[in-house]
Amino acid sequence: MCGSELCCVPMVDVTPTSRQLLSCRKEESRQPSPHAAPLRRGAGRPPCRQRAGPEWAGGSGLKMVAAAGLRVVRCGGSPLHGARAVFSADARFLLCTAGDFVKVYSAATEELVRLLRGHGGLVTGVRLNPHNRLQLYSCSLDGSIKLWDFTDGILIKTFTVGYKLLALYALDSCEDSVFVIIPKRGERDTFQLVSVKLTKTAGQDVEAKEFSVVLEGVDASPKCTAFGREGEYVASVKNLHLQVYFFKRKQLNRFSLRATNAKGGNNLFTCVACHPKEDCIATGHADGKIRLWRNFYHNKEYVFSTLHWHHDRVMDLSFSVEGTSLLSGGVEAVLVQWHNGSDCKKDFLPRLGSAIEYISVSSDGTLYCTLHTDNRITIINSNLRFSKSIQGLIRARDVKTGLVVDPRTKALVLNGEAGHLQFYCLQSDKQLYSLDIVQQEYIQQEGLNQTDLVKVAFSAQGKWLATVEEREEEPDLELHLKLWFFDEETQSFKLNTQISMPHDDHITAMCFRDMDELEDDSLILVTAGKDCLFKVWVILEDTDPEAQQSLSWSCDFVGSYHNYQATNCCFSEDGSLLAVSFEETVTVWDSSTWDLKCTFCHPPGKIRDICFGRLTCSKYLIGATDHGFLCCWNLLSCALEWSAHLNVVILQPDPLSEHIAAVSWLSKESSLFVFKPNESRPICIQRNLCQEKIQFAAFVPRDVPETVGSEKYAWLRRSQLYFLTDAQELMTFSTKSPEERLTVSSKQLAVEESLPVTPFSLLLGKHRHQQSQGDIDLTKVVRNHHEQDSPAVKELLHTPAHVLPSASFLCPIFINSLLISKEKER
Repeated sequence: MCGSELCCVPMVDVTPTSRQLLSCRKEESRQPSPHAAPLRRGAGRPPCRQRAGPEWAGGSGLKMVAAAGLRVVRCGGSPLHGARAVFSADARFLLCTAGDFVKVYSAATEELVRLLRGHGGLVTGVRLNPHNRLQLYSCSLDGSIKLWDFTDGILIKTFTVGYKLLALYALDSCEDSVFVIIPKRGERDTFQLVSVKLTKTAGQDVEAKEFSVVLEGVDASPKCTAFGREGEYVASVKNLHLQVYFFKRKQLNRFSLRATNAKGGNNLFTCVACHPKEDCIATGHADGKIRLWRNFYHNKEYVFSTLHWHHDRVMDLSFSVEGTSLLSGGVEAVLVQWHNGSDCKKDFLPRLGSAIEYISVSSDGTLYCTLHTDNRITIINSNLRFSKSIQGLIRARDVKTGLVVDPRTKALVLNGEAGHLQFYCLQSDKQLYSLDIVQQEYIQQEGLNQTDLVKVAFSAQGKWLATVEEREEEPDLELHLKLWFFDEETQSFKLNTQISMPHDDHITAMCFRDMDELEDDSLILVTAGKDCLFKVWVILEDTDPEAQQSLSWSCDFVGSYHNYQATNCCFSEDGSLLAVSFEETVTVWDSSTWDLKCTFCHPPGKIRDICFGRLTCSKYLIGATDHGFLCCWNLLSCALEWSAHLNVVILQPDPLSEHIAAVSWLSKESSLFVFKPNESRPICIQRNLCQEKIQFAAFVPRDVPETVGSEKYAWLRRSQLYFLTDAQELMTFSTKSPEERLTVSSKQLAVEESLPVTPFSLLLGKHRHQQSQGDIDLTKVVRNHHEQDSPAVKELLHTPAHVLPSASFLCPIFINSLLISKEKER
């Protein structure tokens, strides 16, 4: 039924602005007051025009437009700390897991050199082939072990084990076998360490079904199992137990600790490392202690010494190459280097950003590497001097800001470190920079209520940034609204205005008026809160000559509706209308006079999200309710245009077209619906996007329009849709197969940059330069001929580099694009 509280008068659909959509109506009766009593459903209300709502879930004779060619592609944000990283033999490259991929970084330039993809599940371990240091083993939850030539990015062989592989170990003493941790069949949460024989047979795909059990009841974490001196024994810890198995003797010794000691310490094992030269085992514990075990060949005559600096659990341990020092890390974000097993001789590298998850050491002992819980890789010199840092998408504890696009850099902006905003580059899969919003020291203590960043919004050109931070300590609530101005000289945001307690309760939504920002007078910020108010903030000019800044923000208008909580707000495309939802009702306001123009409602259910249509669909207002309805209202007739029974959790309009993306969640399945408000049928439907629930989504404008083969994918032409899952995996959509997704070939460039400069390379470079100058005319001919009609070259120059296929796909496509077709004479 129609939710309008005004009479529905037919109007002519020729209006230049959104405000005129409503103001041209000549009504005899006065507009309802914000505090007027709401009309009852159907009481005194003329019939409203509406079309039958589309049955988007199927049925009623309507056919769904299936998007069979649409692929969900992981584009970044995968955890870099899922398993221990390894250095190449010459310490030039660092290899680490990243979701389903293995990433190869240059240790000198931090650039991504290779992206090894081929696994069908999460990669859980990487190890160098001990008999060929240019090759790499990787294991995955897909039950396979893959052998790579990581310098060229070539998959050599795939060994199918048939079990989920949770950790991988490769030893010099074992020529044709590796060790993996697998779940024990028939028992839940029980794991075993097994030796898998890698058969040397012809063919790329080989079944590796021959394996033997080494240890039962091991921990699934790879840091809880380690191999001792030259592979003579293996040590594994779980809960309060340490077990050591000697291969030659075939002897198993077990050692146990009490749960707590006399001083109240927690003796739970957290990690283990073995000395490379001596019979010594280092174990980390939940209370921060490190124990060095010796003489463990005997069950009762063993001894251990204790090292203690960490105040919380020890996250990882690693010995240096010669075993002269022990490295440890924990939640303090400090790398501790213990010398000669002494509690008195230790060095520190503090302020590494976040908790240390894994520690790796290069085979030549010159470099250390720490993987952190915030998706950061830190490369450190052996003298504990910081060298390089690779920062991926920070996996915040709770993303409350949503996905926001920075209009200046086209970067995704969301929660990063505690109290920070991270600006994440989609093309390089790296963080551009981090902005400290809260500007307070974060205390690593569980249960402590600290200031959190909850809302963020950019003005249309990215000149202004608005943030909301809150700290809740029952029964008090601290709120701060901050306005930041972008300084062109320093190329960073500077705090302009800070407003304490802008609302008496939590702020639920915030938006800028989407204008050109040619004048500061046109800038308007609106905040909505649970205190049943929405507030309008404008810029004021300070006439005081002694003032530090000439501009500041102040409240200009306060609105409410029947004492209902304000839940959402958004401006129309031209900024003339403001829509604010109050529980089950959507109100529309004139942004020049702040008069209430009309209201819409669609009971039952509170309004979950709202947005205006754009371009040719600017006369429509879209809303989604928490009772599973998607509604489209016509601003001309003030009537419900259509509605669909759909549990929409995300409603995201494309800023460059009329398309709107709606993501639904039903029966543990996320589905995508793309539609135009003026059409009652969706343009595209994609079901079962991913296994996790989708939290947020955002359209990012493309630098160059995408070439799409079908009209039903036209919504991907000018913008690209990204979405973030509950597991904080960043996904996007693509209509192209992997061989068609050409990207900038930066891999060879990264390799060449890391190579040493020799006299021969200088001569070769000079010769190539002279040859290119001699062939410049021919190059111009080819380039001019294909400059406009070569999509392959455009793809090569503009597609993100992290989805680059193998060279076997790149070469024929690129070479064919450079060939001049033979023209037939008439």
